[in-house]
Amino acid sequence: MTSTPDREAYGVRSSSERNVEETTTGTPAQRMPTPADSLDVLLVEDDAGDELIIRESFEANEIGSTLHVVRDGAEALDFLYRRGAHAGAVRPALVLLDLNLPKYDGWQVLEAVKSDPDLASIPVVVLTTSTAEEDVVRSYRLRANAYVSKSVDFDRFVATVRHIDRFFVHMVRLPGR
Repeated sequence: MTSTPDREAYGVRSSSERNVEETTTGTPAQRMPTPADSLDVLLVEDDAGDELIIRESFEANEIGSTLHVVRDGAEALDFLYRRGAHAGAVRPALVLLDLNLPKYDGWQVLEAVKSDPDLASIPVVVLTTSTAEEDVVRSYRLRANAYVSKSVDFDRFVATVRHIDRFFVHMVRLPGR
């Protein structure tokens, strides 16, 4: 098979070319995360069981990212605005946001983040038990970057968290990285 200028210009490789490269270098999904790969992830989750599953997902998948956890919408905003007990908080590269939260619900947090020019560039993944279409639509109208329903199956939930991490660590370019 001969190469065309378009194929070369766009870096398109044949499957045999990709297989050679992946054998020698490993795909992003196969290689171990490095410190440069790690993210500061803010998990906004009031359910201790879901928090535990997400923590275990990070550990089981050898996710190199640092997980910061807050338990309600008010604490999430304090963390993001670095005030009160969270005055020294890091700026997260990613927010995993439950919708059903005490004090301020997930939609209020999402609206605050996406309407603030200093925070709007932080990707927010809504990670919730709801599969309701109106929740999906409302989240995207408020400019969520993704909407993911939590699986009740442990293995599927772990896989979901792994896919979120791999996508944001290995596939997309985030601001400031």
